[in-house]
This record gives sequence, structure tokens and C-alpha cells, in this order.
Amino acid sequence: MSTEPAKPVRRITVPQIAARKGGEPIVSLTSYHAHTAAIVDRHADFILVGDSLGMVMHGMESTVGVSIELMIMHGRAVVRGTRRALVVVDMPFGSYEESPGVAFRNAARVMKETQCGAVKLEGGARMAETIRFLTERGIPVMAHIGLTPQSSHVMGGFKTQGREEDSWPAHEADARAVAEAGAFALVLEGMVEPLAARITRQVPIPTIGIGASAECDGQILVLEDMLGLNPKPPKFVKVYGQLGEMIGQAVEDYAKEVKARSFPGEGQVYR
Repeated sequence: MSTEPAKPVRRITVPQIAARKGGEPIVSLTSYHAHTAAIVDRHADFILVGDSLGMVMHGMESTVGVSIELMIMHGRAVVRGTRRALVVVDMPFGSYEESPGVAFRNAARVMKETQCGAVKLEGGARMAETIRFLTERGIPVMAHIGLTPQSSHVMGGFKTQGREEDSWPAHEADARAVAEAGAFALVLEGMVEPLAARITRQVPIPTIGIGASAECDGQILVLEDMLGLNPKPPKFVKVYGQLGEMIGQAVEDYAKEVKARSFPGEGQVYR
């Protein structure tokens, strides 16, 4: 009796994500290493290797200190740990703002060295020329407007955007500019709900909300936030598990057993 070989798992592509505008909501989470990426891969449409890894994994105060080498190292790990989800890697601060040419050189390096499927960069209308330059040369770009962490020093911290309604036209113009420049999707971060919903209705590309609106075409959270590893998560985070407490209890139990010489026990030694 012959058995048919299992069909190979195919990665979700940029056009497939773009085609989800107004359709089934897009699921996304961040991941920074192979083990968590393998878990997230079973459920997420795309995985973002965010420059938030500087704060989450390396104890930095902001994302500004993240290097392109650090992004490539973590990007490689996530790609190795996944089979299904589209992997998007953040372009770190200073790697794309200088000029479209510099942005292309660095984005091409990220894609070649990580084998990711797309890059993400922050900025609205001011980055439209760069987005167009990259997409015309074969680099898919996910845009990011609203609260842009790499600009936190200019913004005076991590502040919610759109609190004043007279600021809405500028955000809407940013959204239209990146969509027209060729971005395949748009992250809306830290943005008041009615503005995020309004932008979602205006642009032809999927919007991905983080601290935005349920009307966005998809949602993303930092994995460690939603797992309870951040003792002070942002307001927009729903904590789906208390992994921090579980790890703390496990480490405490281990320490007690080591001190009592009850670990390793008979089941953990070789005879």
C-alpha cells in the first residue's frame, strides 16, 4: 500500500498578506529566537523580528542602540526556527534614514543574510521616497507610523498619537504616502482608536494594529508582553499567560532542591 508524501509547507508570501485587506484578520507576534519562533509559527501569518529586541532581550532603554548586526543575528535564528510564517525584520535606527541608496544596501544585506521575506521601517511621508526606491528594486517593505519608537527622543517618550484631532490629517497623509509608495502593509502603533479605524478604511493595504483599533486588518503584540514576562506592560497589551510567575516559581524550586541536595535525584544520574 503506497502512501502519498506529505505536501511541503509553503511560507506565506508578501502578496498573500497584501491580499488580506478587509478579509480574514492577520495574526502576528514578535519573536527573537528559534525556539519561540517555532511555537509562534504554527499560528501567526507573519512574525516580526522587531528592534524591540534591544529592550526585551538586551536590556536597552530604547530601540535606538540596536545595530544591524544584532538584527541579522536574531533574524537568522527566527528564519531557522520557522517554516510557515512570513518573517519580517526591522531595519534598525540609522540603517535607512540617510538616503534611499543606503537604505537599499542595508535592506539587501538584511534579506540576503537572514533569508527573511520583507523588512519594516518607521516613518510616513518622509520615508515615501525610500519605500518606493526599495520596492522598485525587489525589497518588500512594511511601513510603520503613529508611535514610532526610534523617534521616541524627538517625541519626548512613548506617547499615544492622535490625542488632538487636529493632528489626524498628518497621520492620514503619512498612511496614504507609504501606501502609494508601495508598502504592502502598514503598522499603526500607539494611536487613538478612531484615528486608526479611519486610516484602515482609507488605505488600500492591510493595517496591523498595536495599541490601535480592532478594526485594523490585523494585530501584533510583543510576545514577551502577552506572556507576562514584562512586569509593566503597556495599556494596550492583553496578558494571555503568566509565564514570568511560572519561571520564577520553577527557578525557586530548583534552587531549593540544589541546596537540599535532592537534585539531581536517581532519575537524573547515570549508573
